[in-house]
Amino acid sequence: MKPSRLSGRKVNDYLRRKGKPWKGTTMSIKWLKGAPKNPNLDPAKMAIYIGTAASIKLDKSAVRRNRMRRRCREGFRRTLKSHKKLPTIQLLLTPRSASLDCDFDDIISDVESFLSQL
Repeated sequence: MKPSRLSGRKVNDYLRRKGKPWKGTTMSIKWLKGAPKNPNLDPAKMAIYIGTAASIKLDKSAVRRNRMRRRCREGFRRTLKSHKKLPTIQLLLTPRSASLDCDFDDIISDVESFLSQL
């Protein structure tokens, strides 16, 4: 299953307020079942919508924040290749500072532990 982008300030704010929290060692996730409310999306299409949020509090360097975002998104992309049947969900990933220096396998194990609870 290929992940789709979750974008838009209103969608991200809604996920921050109403999303269910999950905390791992390398990232925390706010998630909701169902597709985002967007008239351009097909509600019958099964997809996983992934957005990322990394504030300046995480790290002053934008290069490092972007690397943390990319590593977390890539962990989901690789893990979702092996999962065929998943419900339509929205995810807002917030990387933790540990995701910059840890092994990529730690990120993968965090993603797999999150997906196992769905």
